[in-house]
Amino acid sequence: MRILLHRADGKTEPWIKDFAKYLPEAEIEIWHAGEQCQACDYAVVWSPPEAMLPELGTVKAIFVTGAGVDALLKFGDALPHHIPIIRLEDAGMAVQMAEYVAHSVLRYFRRFDEYEAQARAGQWTPLPQHHKEDFSIGVLGLGVLGTRVLETLAPFGFPLRGWSRTEKSLPGVQTFTGADGLDTFLRGSRVLVCLLPLTPETSNIMDRTNMCKLPQGSYIINVARGSHIAEPDLLTLIKSGHIAAATLDVFRNEPLPAQHPFWQEPRITITPHISALTLRRESVQQIAANIRKTEAGEQVAGTVDRTLGY
Repeated sequence: MRILLHRADGKTEPWIKDFAKYLPEAEIEIWHAGEQCQACDYAVVWSPPEAMLPELGTVKAIFVTGAGVDALLKFGDALPHHIPIIRLEDAGMAVQMAEYVAHSVLRYFRRFDEYEAQARAGQWTPLPQHHKEDFSIGVLGLGVLGTRVLETLAPFGFPLRGWSRTEKSLPGVQTFTGADGLDTFLRGSRVLVCLLPLTPETSNIMDRTNMCKLPQGSYIINVARGSHIAEPDLLTLIKSGHIAAATLDVFRNEPLPAQHPFWQEPRITITPHISALTLRRESVQQIAANIRKTEAGEQVAGTVDRTLGY
């Protein structure tokens, strides 16, 4: 068995060592631009270059070292449809995402963002506290990550809301479904958390029209993809005060360009796409288990439905 491995950061050695431990029967082939590779059975990638398509078109399955697959689906029909794309279902990302979102929600609820600004200005001014019943949390996307975020927030006593493309039911969460439910979901969410997959239907879902449906003085937390937000619209609504503040971990262009106006807006908190980092060992263990299932002809969790985009 041969596995074709590509890492954009070039750090392949630790992955090779983990595959040697958890899938010792496999040989690892490193993909290099301009070099011909031996035929491989599987590919393990994250955001492969277009030049890698010929090799990706001959494997039994492509394993993605993340939860999102938009970096592969952008190739469309150039990537043969009979080749399964299998994403990571968790591999340690869900708890990281829950930590990030919980921290961001509590920071806004307890007004720590405003106290940080006061401290920089040398001010000592206690602020009125938000009321929990008025601080509803709405999560866009109820997959593995969105569900874990809501489970983590539940003990704090916030009103919890969730929206998904298809109907779902979660204990203690008011759920909404489809285009008809989106309007009502947005109008009742004081904090909007985006955990959606990026598809043509969800691109720009947080545009001026939808963000204006949020209550006055709402907050936005985006840990999904930068293309979910219409960036100029968000900036306008923050400056108008309709959106009180935003925490953004993902952007249309990464790294975020130095001249981007988000850097100059103090009410936007920026982190460099670190809300849920891929944990290598856990990822290799999950991929190894799924390769063995594939070899045995068993069903594999995390297989992407290309018509849905996730």
